[in-house]
Amino acid sequence: MNPDYLLIPAGYLLGSISAAIIVCRLMRLPDPRTEGSRNPGATNVARIGGKKAAALTLLGDMLKGVVPVLAAHALHAAPVVLAGTALAAFLGHLYPVFFRFQGGKGVATALGVTFGLYWPVGLLVSGVWLFMAVVFRYSSLAALTASLVIPAGFAWLWPEPPLVIAMGIMTALLYWRHRSNIANLLSGREDRISFGNK
Repeated sequence: MNPDYLLIPAGYLLGSISAAIIVCRLMRLPDPRTEGSRNPGATNVARIGGKKAAALTLLGDMLKGVVPVLAAHALHAAPVVLAGTALAAFLGHLYPVFFRFQGGKGVATALGVTFGLYWPVGLLVSGVWLFMAVVFRYSSLAALTASLVIPAGFAWLWPEPPLVIAMGIMTALLYWRHRSNIANLLSGREDRISFGNK
């Protein structure tokens, strides 16, 4: 077996490290799986611990997407290995083996994976998220809209079939994990982003 394929399980293991849970434990905050939306992600950590905790969570979740993909790039892995490593890191966040498979919704890790694979697509996705967040002030709507850009961006800027397919699967999983947010958006019950100093 090509040793490069070991990058895929390594990506999953790294993705399984939950930044939200670790940050909350270190900062003596409640477990994000039991408070707020009960999602171990940056948005929920912001609710229960403030901006500093949320920023650390966001950084950690992005890095665990970036690092395994950059390692695959450094080893000149084939596109199928790059795609597998990226998707595995994302799945690790959603279903972390270290935390009873109770993971987050994957937005920050998906963005990290995208930047790690090809930074121009990452910038494009970030721009769409920022625009949607500022104009409509719904974090979930911004994430859902931006996630559609990921497979489209690769199809346009780096049309390698394994990458486009993997990013399409990642986007589909993001929508699945956000199904409660979609229902709240449709019913007008979704929380808006606050840009205050709270």
